[in-house]
Amino acid sequence: MEVITTHVNSDFDALGSMVAAKKLYPEALLSFPGSQEKSLRNFFLASSIYAAGFESAKRIDLGKITRLIIVDVGDPGRIGKFAELLGKKGVEVHLYDHHPEGSEVIRADFGKVEMVGATTTLMVELLLEKKIPIEPAEATVMLLGIFEDTGKLTFSATTPRDFYAAGKLLEMGADLSAVTGFLEPEMTAEEVALLDDLLKSMVTRAFNGVKVTTAVASVSHYLGDVAALAHKICEIENIDVLIMSVSMEGRVILVARSRLPEADVSIIAKHFGGGGHREAASAAIRDLTPIQVEEELEKILPFFVKPKITARDILSSPVKTVDVKATLEGVRESLNRYHVNAMPVLKEGKIAGIITRMVVERAIAHGLSGAPAEEYMTSEFSTVSPDTGFDTLRALIVDKRLRFLPVVEEETLIGAITRTDILEVLTRDERMEPLSPPKSSTVRSAKRAMEELLTPDVFGKLKALGELAVSEGMQAYLVGGLVRDLLLHRKNLDVDIVVEGDAIALAKKAAGLWGAKVREHRPFSTAKMTFKDGFSIDFATARTEYYKRPAALPTVEESSLKLDLYRRDFTINTIAVRLEPSRFGDVIDFFGGLRDLKEGTVRILHNLSFVDDPTRILRALRFSERFGFRLGTQTEKLLKSAVSGGFLSRSRGRRLFREWRSLLEEVEPMKGLNVLNKYGCLQSFHPRIVLNDKALQKLSAVDEVVSWFSLLFLERKVEAWKLVMLALLEPLDDAELDTFLREFNIENAEGEELKKVWKEGNALLLALRTSKSGDFIPDSRIYGICSAYGDITLLWAMAKTRDESKRKALSRYYTRLVNAKTLLGGKDLGKMGVPPGPDYKKLLSELLGARLDGAISTREEEIAWVKKRLASHN
Repeated sequence: MEVITTHVNSDFDALGSMVAAKKLYPEALLSFPGSQEKSLRNFFLASSIYAAGFESAKRIDLGKITRLIIVDVGDPGRIGKFAELLGKKGVEVHLYDHHPEGSEVIRADFGKVEMVGATTTLMVELLLEKKIPIEPAEATVMLLGIFEDTGKLTFSATTPRDFYAAGKLLEMGADLSAVTGFLEPEMTAEEVALLDDLLKSMVTRAFNGVKVTTAVASVSHYLGDVAALAHKICEIENIDVLIMSVSMEGRVILVARSRLPEADVSIIAKHFGGGGHREAASAAIRDLTPIQVEEELEKILPFFVKPKITARDILSSPVKTVDVKATLEGVRESLNRYHVNAMPVLKEGKIAGIITRMVVERAIAHGLSGAPAEEYMTSEFSTVSPDTGFDTLRALIVDKRLRFLPVVEEETLIGAITRTDILEVLTRDERMEPLSPPKSSTVRSAKRAMEELLTPDVFGKLKALGELAVSEGMQAYLVGGLVRDLLLHRKNLDVDIVVEGDAIALAKKAAGLWGAKVREHRPFSTAKMTFKDGFSIDFATARTEYYKRPAALPTVEESSLKLDLYRRDFTINTIAVRLEPSRFGDVIDFFGGLRDLKEGTVRILHNLSFVDDPTRILRALRFSERFGFRLGTQTEKLLKSAVSGGFLSRSRGRRLFREWRSLLEEVEPMKGLNVLNKYGCLQSFHPRIVLNDKALQKLSAVDEVVSWFSLLFLERKVEAWKLVMLALLEPLDDAELDTFLREFNIENAEGEELKKVWKEGNALLLALRTSKSGDFIPDSRIYGICSAYGDITLLWAMAKTRDESKRKALSRYYTRLVNAKTLLGGKDLGKMGVPPGPDYKKLLSELLGARLDGAISTREEEIAWVKKRLASHN
């Protein structure tokens, strides 16, 4: 059995979608999961022909349903008894909806969920695509659905697709007068009285520049469909955002309407346990009194309205420019250097035109590389001011198909807006509720996560830095791994600040206020501020970089936050958080980092990323293993290409070694090595580093030794990565090892210790071998040999040797001998007449050896042994 259903308290969009779905699934039953809105009930009374096609949910046997078709709802809590079928084996779920995904969403086997004004629009598109005919009566019902959910095509979420679908339905015979009649029924005397009360109670206040009107009233008995009154109030008073509540018979009916993209009224409704979408939402509140509802509204109203977006909010600054006299070849070099497709052309400091990559490339192909930019720039272009609203910006970029929009203030170019900037705003995940803590990476404010995961001291310092930056005419942003981990709800205290302005000056100013020290690095415009307790904050001026050749160090230039983030390795590390007081905690995501965090994907920003900096290959693998993420399809392809192309083989130096070390430190060693081996990275480090049977055996021994030691000494930490590295490097001879350490520039750092342990391990095993008598090594010899070395050398020797007697000797040292000592001490020897000096140490060492070999055990025996030894020397 197939069943088509929708949400409780069904409306015309639900009905129109169900009627359309019936044409796609002709064998399916139609069934409402619960009650319908009054307007819909009246429609059924006037048009009983439609009611005949519906079956009561109570009469449907859920056990017989094999396919459930759900329309106009994505919340499993709003489909009544049919929710029992979700996730049930043998039941296929199809979903059609235009609502954004919420915190809970129906998981479907097939679906079409897109942001249009009405779900009926999606269904009509499918019918048109499949060339399924629509009868005039059916077209009328579907048009009712579109008109109701789009406010007769006037709501801000209305799309061209809704207009097109409505137009096609009119072509097919939809009765427009019938639609108007059902959407605007005559009011009863009770409804007129209630409308009057609501109008008299209206209060209008501004939040984030948006006017919000509230209205409150009560009736003595239940009155259905008060939602229609909200629409009338908005029309009568020309209200953009209305939230009205009517108390009746032990409940409060809250109805909200919005015509503005900045005010998502579904957030208000969801807070009270209701639902809906951005423009229209409602809730039936039973657990709060009317006064409590008003009090709760007072708390949340300031937070549900998003600030109006202007050019100032999304522009990129400073803008890279070229002079009118610059040659086209020079322009192409600048376009490539800064990874942009259009640049403004300046004449005497003012914008004179715009030149695009396409024009430059075509002109150079015609042999015009030496021509000046002014000859081929576009001199007819649009500009906007910093206060230009987003709707105007969108119209210019999208409707006029502009690629680049300069932002000008008093004839001075202060920034630019591109298609990417507009798309970033349009595709923002507007579905998170700022009224509750973030539950996933799809957030637009990190303030709550910062309060939860940062210490009060660090949180306070970040707020103070934002205030200080603004007072100095700068903007400060939290960036890097800390932002990523905050959004993943992981703790991290590596604080990195990017400043649009002079980062060194800001760091010095802050340090002066807090009594901290600052170490500056002017070539890179960076500074580190360190406090007395050791906590530090890194500052960097927003900058961009480019590479003159593969694997070279980057050339750095001052730039904007957007270009600063673009130079980073992966999208998940490009997310920033505003520290500006008025927008503290707001998340900035230019490159889809939030999406990739949510989907668990490691993705590079541009196709030459691994070529420019091959160390990113190891970072990509490290992040994928650390977080359990996957490599993006294109990212994985480019990673393999960079390795096979030899870019990793040609890359050397301390940075690459540290990435290798970090991977081995953060990930289980064998998992880390397997992923390196999978992509051919190990042999890129040295052709003789391979995971053959011999290497795997040695690595297995290292793993066993580390596990054994960690269980034996819980309080002592061993740097396992060093043992893993030694196992990998064992096939190299001394000369090859020296070359390896020199190439990675670690011969005087980590390499010095690795080489020392390499040699000490061999010396230790040789000493144990020469001390053997058969398979026996005296405890005194074991102690004398092993106590001269550190843990890393001892554990390396234990993993390296195949001789069981040597392994047992090393094990015995740790389990029985490492803490051995004599009962007598230096003071005792002094009382016995031994003069202070080297003889103390020698005598005690020999005494300990005798004790370890079992020749003596008590204090009296130790005294007798010392006296005998002293007597033999006299």
